[in-house]
Amino acid sequence: MSCLPEDVRTLALMLPEVGEGAHQGHPDFRVGGRVLATLWTDEARVVLRLTPERQAERIEAEPMAFEAAPGAWGARGWTSLNLDACEEETLRCGLLLAWRCTAPPGLVTRYDDLALDP
Repeated sequence: MSCLPEDVRTLALMLPEVGEGAHQGHPDFRVGGRVLATLWTDEARVVLRLTPERQAERIEAEPMAFEAAPGAWGARGWTSLNLDACEEETLRCGLLLAWRCTAPPGLVTRYDDLALDP
């Protein structure tokens, strides 16, 4: 089963203090004023802010779903998640990791036990 852009929006907005914005003509999701995910609806993918270490883990675990973004962005941890090749649990995990990598440390600490369940 693949995920839909509406799934990204629903799950991202469930995360603490996440709001929706836009840049470069694409919807994005932010916490603490920083982008954690950008939705590319025309390409059925979401680009996630991960650390390079988390990126490597995700690509190794699910190489059909995750890949590094091109160029310097990918080297910094930005990671594409193919919505056509992922299950809902993969999307949840990716968004939660991106939130943890992006949110202010105090906010992350307050939600150490956070699980992304609808």
